[in-house]
Amino acid sequence: MEFEGARFLILDGYPKEHRRPLAENQGTLAGELYAKMLKACAPGCHTDIAFPADEDCSLPAGEALAGYDGIVWTGSSLTIHHDQDLRVTRQIRFAQAAYQAGVPMFGSCWAAQMAVTAAGGTCAPNPRGREFGLARKIGLTDAGRGHPMYAGKKSVFDGFTSHEDEITHLPEGGVLLAANSFTSVQAVDVTWRSGSFWAVQYHPEYDLHEVASLCRWRREGLTAQGNFSSIEEADVFIDKMEALNAEPGRKDLAWQLGVDQDVLNTDIRWQEVRNWLGVKIRPRLAR
Repeated sequence: MEFEGARFLILDGYPKEHRRPLAENQGTLAGELYAKMLKACAPGCHTDIAFPADEDCSLPAGEALAGYDGIVWTGSSLTIHHDQDLRVTRQIRFAQAAYQAGVPMFGSCWAAQMAVTAAGGTCAPNPRGREFGLARKIGLTDAGRGHPMYAGKKSVFDGFTSHEDEITHLPEGGVLLAANSFTSVQAVDVTWRSGSFWAVQYHPEYDLHEVASLCRWRREGLTAQGNFSSIEEADVFIDKMEALNAEPGRKDLAWQLGVDQDVLNTDIRWQEVRNWLGVKIRPRLAR
């Protein structure tokens, strides 16, 4: 297998106190979800999962860090611009060390905000609130259309999502690759010091079940925001997502939920991940 022996470090950005309610609402832990996707896209690879928000987490440094072929970052329930929160600053410092070590990085949501913040950019609360469920009509910029992360991808597409913050200022070395009407930065390529970080604000690792689980956890807030008129309406949405996940051929549910092959087909949904593996990881394995 072409990725046999490749070693990836997965940074699960959720703190311990938030991983529990995720599991209680039937969601897969973020690190495990990323490991599953990586093993599907890079058969034969090895993955280690770390929880950098936890005070007792021991993160690799020096040769141990440089020994990884790639680092991937999951989403997180933390807030990147809370610069007095040690759970956040600990992760920023590690991202900076990974940049310095020159290990290629990729990730979703929190990852895009981490890529930018660690390199000197900024993030803030999205004035439109939480973008949830589907990020609609993500459009590639001119730079995005010519970028290797989006080779083989349509210029406009939908993606699974759940976030309240957005990138507001890119650092030097940051390139905007995609955006939509809800979130001004949906994808970035950041080059800083010796490293590279490709990241998307949406979640290619999610599926319908994972979005349903997140909705089950956050339905009160989503209802208060106006996504649903009542908790009962949120439960109907959750049930439809779970039903379509169980029976992906249900055209009625796909139409009612407004989803298509952009998110239902993993060949399409994981394209960015496969491109990162081909461009950034395969050459390292061939050395």
